[in-house]
Amino acid sequence: MAPHGEGSDSAGETMIAQDEKQRISTVVIVIAMQTEALPLVKKFNLTEDNDSLFPEAVPWVRYRGTYKDLNVNIIWPGKDLTLGVDSVGTLPASLVTYSSIQAFKPDLIINAGTAGGFKAKGANIGDVFLASDVAFHDRRIPIPVFDLYGVGSRQAFSTPNLLKELNLKVGKLSTGDSLDISPQDEAELLQMMLQLKTWREQLCYVADILKSLQYL
Repeated sequence: MAPHGEGSDSAGETMIAQDEKQRISTVVIVIAMQTEALPLVKKFNLTEDNDSLFPEAVPWVRYRGTYKDLNVNIIWPGKDLTLGVDSVGTLPASLVTYSSIQAFKPDLIINAGTAGGFKAKGANIGDVFLASDVAFHDRRIPIPVFDLYGVGSRQAFSTPNLLKELNLKVGKLSTGDSLDISPQDEAELLQMMLQLKTWREQLCYVADILKSLQYL
């Protein structure tokens, strides 16, 4: 993880070389909505964990199993306890990611799901993207330095082999807590040259704090 756009190409190549030597054995996949999670649960033949390591009373759901030589954990934040809808947004994602790191000690975190896209930036319905960078588009703090903190720009973990093998698109990703888009949000998105909009930057923030994790 290279926070706030820091690091040279050589530094990034060094990080990739070091990470390639580290064997990945435990993966946590965080997914916001149950309808997004269940196809992967079925694909990997995972089972719901009824003896969760999460705090009592939280609605978070863990599906677990083994795929090839990987310990796979799909984490879904569950349903809101009051309204019964999927717990989407940056706050549930941050909490469930931090708790998953503490409980399962993953080598890799994957945040998977759907996002809005901009056709003018090359995004089409059904495209699969790997995020190269992530940032907030609606966390505006108009004070020097705090404005950079609010945007929170970070680089995702580089996966050149995955990119080449699957022939995926690469795009910059933004996050916020509103599904609609205000004129000011749209202006921020265009200024940052982002292709995708979703609720994902907060996972990068958690992984960046804990440093030893790879975030995809």
